[in-house]
Amino acid sequence: MSEEVVCVDFWANGFGMRVRIALREKGVQFELKEEDLRAKERSALVLEMSPVLRQIPILIHHGKPVLGSINIVEYIDEVWKEGPALLPADPLDRAHARLWAHYIDKMLFSTQTKFLKSKGEAKEKSKAELIESLKQLEQVLGDGNYFGGDEFNFLDIMLIPFSSMFSGYEEHGSFQIGVECPKLMAWVKRCRERESVARTLPDDGEMYQLHKAWYGIE
Repeated sequence: MSEEVVCVDFWANGFGMRVRIALREKGVQFELKEEDLRAKERSALVLEMSPVLRQIPILIHHGKPVLGSINIVEYIDEVWKEGPALLPADPLDRAHARLWAHYIDKMLFSTQTKFLKSKGEAKEKSKAELIESLKQLEQVLGDGNYFGGDEFNFLDIMLIPFSSMFSGYEEHGSFQIGVECPKLMAWVKRCRERESVARTLPDDGEMYQLHKAWYGIE
C-alpha cells in the first residue's frame, strides 16, 4: 500500500465525493475502498487509519492517512502540482474560498440535516433556512461560470456534491431550487458536464432514497 493512493469512502458520502473529484481533476489514479456507513462498526482499515475520529473520507498516501475532506483537497492540490490548481493563487482569494467551504459544512450541511429530520412547522422553518443558505451561496457565485470565475476549482468541489440531494430537497419540501436560485442551478448543470463530477456523483434518486431510510422519512 505504501506507493498507492487509496481513498476510503462511501458512495453516498458528500464529503468523500470532494476527494474523489479533486483526485480526478488532478488525473491521479487511486483505489477506492468502500466503507459502508450503514454498518454498525467501522472496518479494520478505518480503525487503523483514523483511530480517534473513526470517520471517512480518508486519503492514504505512501501508507499514511490524511483526514478531513477540506484538508484532503488542499493536500491533493499541494502534492500533485502537475494538474490544474484547485485553490486560488491569491492568498486573499484562498482565505475567501476556505471561509465559504466552512460555511457549507457548518451551515448548509447542518440545515440539510434539520430539514430532512423535522416535520410540520419545524420543517418549514428549516426549509426557509436551507433556501436562504443556497441563495447566499448563489450570491457568492455571482455571474461567474464557477465559484473560481472561469475556472472550476476548490469551492466548486466543496459544494457540488451537495447537488446530488437537490432534487431530494425539492421533493421533500415541495419547492423548486431553479426558481429560488436559477444561477446556482445553471452552475450545477455546468459542473455535472465535467468528467470528474459526472464519474463521482451518484444518482439523485438513489441519494434521496438513502436519506429517507436514514432519517425515517415516509
